[in-house]
Amino acid sequence: MTDEQIRRISELAQKSRTPQGLTEAERAEQAQLRRMYIDAMKASLKSQLDHTIVIDEKGRPRRLKPKG
Repeated sequence: MTDEQIRRISELAQKSRTPQGLTEAERAEQAQLRRMYIDAMKASLKSQLDHTIVIDEKGRPRRLKPKG
């Protein structure tokens, strides 16, 4: 996500708390930006976990394995 997109999420959140609220188009934009943000955060976390190495009880380094 770009800084501009994150700023826009904040702008829409602030506007949604005002008496005028958001238009339907702004609500759709806000939902789309939020989904993009969540997807970016999940991808970042997955990448971080994919590169995490833990030391087992015998002192050997092991990569984390995905569950399921």
